[in-house]
Amino acid sequence: MKNSFDQTIHQILSPKEARCISELNQIPVITVPVKMSEKIKKAQRKRKLKEKLDLRDKSRMGDKSVVIISSQNNKLNHYKGQSYGRFQDVPLISQGWGNRKSVGKHFTINSHGGNLAFTLKTDLKPTKTMKNSPLSLKFLSLKNKVHIINSSTIKALAIPEVLNGSNTLISAETGNGKTLAFLAPMLQQISARKNNIHDMKPNTPLGLIIAPGRELAQQISSVAEVLSAELGIKTRLIQGGRTKQLVLNPTVEETHLVIATLGALSKLTTSQVYDMSLVQHITLDEADSLFDDSFNEKIMHYLGKIPIRGSSQELPGTVEMSGAQLTLVSATTPRSLDTILEPILETESLIKITTPYLHRLMPHVPQRFIRVSHTNKATKLLEIAKKSTSNKTPIIIFSNTSKSSDWVSLFLNENNVSCINLHGDMSAVLREGRFDAFQSGKVMALSCTDLTSRGLDTVKAGHVINFDFPKYMADYIHRCGRTGRVGSTRTGLVTSFIHRNFEVELVQKIEVSYTCIF
Repeated sequence: MKNSFDQTIHQILSPKEARCISELNQIPVITVPVKMSEKIKKAQRKRKLKEKLDLRDKSRMGDKSVVIISSQNNKLNHYKGQSYGRFQDVPLISQGWGNRKSVGKHFTINSHGGNLAFTLKTDLKPTKTMKNSPLSLKFLSLKNKVHIINSSTIKALAIPEVLNGSNTLISAETGNGKTLAFLAPMLQQISARKNNIHDMKPNTPLGLIIAPGRELAQQISSVAEVLSAELGIKTRLIQGGRTKQLVLNPTVEETHLVIATLGALSKLTTSQVYDMSLVQHITLDEADSLFDDSFNEKIMHYLGKIPIRGSSQELPGTVEMSGAQLTLVSATTPRSLDTILEPILETESLIKITTPYLHRLMPHVPQRFIRVSHTNKATKLLEIAKKSTSNKTPIIIFSNTSKSSDWVSLFLNENNVSCINLHGDMSAVLREGRFDAFQSGKVMALSCTDLTSRGLDTVKAGHVINFDFPKYMADYIHRCGRTGRVGSTRTGLVTSFIHRNFEVELVQKIEVSYTCIF
């Protein structure tokens, strides 16, 4: 009907008149009063704004099924995905812990993920085998002896570079297999080089590993001996304690790899017991410790005697024999590294290999923080220590001073908790075998200072207790890394006693870091 009507209109009217009527037909008819229409639009805008705010509030609440930080007060719990406004203060559980009335309060950062040592954020595919490793088949045949088949991220990233002869800085979170990342390719290099050198003089190594402490040197040596025996590599451990005897009555034998502490090594090199002229690879394990104030001057003086590959001291010749390759290994990147190395190395030649989670605490290890006072701190320690040891869980107890470490050991032994102590102020004779006693299970508790927090493979430790809370975040990260390590069957737990104001401040930084990340 409408089409026929339009045709009739066009027949009886002029084109201009027909166009005007057609346009009038397209004008909408007002069916709702203007004021009511404005009210409807306003209500729609309010509803959309409310939906947007509700969605934001819901997202800020996070996933209630996954508690990242749990508190005595459930209202202060922090959940996975929970966020806060740009200008909103983050509600911290430890906010009022500076007050003495907070004694007895506690909170826990729960386990909320797997071991990041096996997580790659690169083009490489995550793997737990060395199937595609550049290591030789002969070397890989030894893998079962040291569990090298478990390939962590740092092994996959570092081994090719070290094998290639590059100066490298290997930085990775604690407990993820850095020892094999440098030791495996180093031994393969030595295996190939020793066959090309005829009439090799005794006590003239091809490789050198320097560690800051005797226990770490012993640990590296034990792993190296297992791998090197079937490769025909002779390893030698040099540590303090009997240095004078070694100088006066030295052992003279074929040596391909020396693993040493700095003091003893320096004396035996100066007295010409060992000749380092053929050293082609130097590794500094726990480099951040070797470059701190207590070692820095001595280590730089020692390295200054050996031409380093890519330095102004470099000897002429082929790349293979033009100077010693340098490998630095650490769980935290040494501060001012470029400035420190400048006298002996062109820093551009140093390839820096780091994992995606460097300087991060491991999410698979739960952390518990307890506010204590000087009157109940010892009682709380005894309570936790007895519970852990009764469950056959080995514990490591950290103190900030040697005096405190000695007291903790005496206190626990007096209360029927078998404990041994270990710190840097002890003589070499007293320190001998103490760490091994803990590792072998002869004692269930080890009281120590940060001497034990650096590099030692404490895979059997199931519980770390910070009797004295550390002053720096780096020390806290190292201590936490003593449990939940690669190769350990235990998830682990870290318990920290919080007492002084500076301790509260560091705890708050840790708590904020978790509310921001998760």
